[in-house]
Amino acid sequence: MNGQVPDPNKIYPRTNDESICYLKNIITNPNIEVGDFTFYHDFDDPMNFEKKNVLYHYPINKDKLIIGKFCSIACGTKFIMNGANHTLSSLATYTFPIFYEDWAGISNVTEAWDNKGDITIGNDVWIGFEAVIMPGVKIGDGAIIGTRALVTKDVPPYTIVGGVPAKEIRKRFNTSVIEDLLKIKWWNWDVEKISKNL
Repeated sequence: MNGQVPDPNKIYPRTNDESICYLKNIITNPNIEVGDFTFYHDFDDPMNFEKKNVLYHYPINKDKLIIGKFCSIACGTKFIMNGANHTLSSLATYTFPIFYEDWAGISNVTEAWDNKGDITIGNDVWIGFEAVIMPGVKIGDGAIIGTRALVTKDVPPYTIVGGVPAKEIRKRFNTSVIEDLLKIKWWNWDVEKISKNL
């Protein structure tokens, strides 16, 4: 690496290429957390990630999108937050509480939808083109999400999933290698150590 240390604080990691950005450095929503070196690619403008890719993320719900370090997120990936759900336990699926200004007597807006919890993406996860991640899903370290997959359930570490709904295709490594990788957690090493071990 010619003695150069990568800078996790820049927006565009590649010279003269504004189609890829380090997400952590453009996020303004306090309910979105992104680790160092995680990037997002977009053929139009990656700077619109919060608006175009994190959908139904109403502040009142306080749900979070948590993305680890060194993730690769392809163009068109969508994270569907809890505000997209409609409650299934009520007489109506209509979201009356969202329109509380028009319907008297409604006070708890978050009862308009079923809350599945935060979306949590591990470290070193590769999410393919136009994949969709649903509310409450947890994706383990080192997983791969196939192009246009619809992820409705948790994905174990180092597992490749694809399809609609996403199903396991295979593990990336055997069990003992996965256990070793989860122990060393290379993404937590300092950048100098990572550089030396590339």
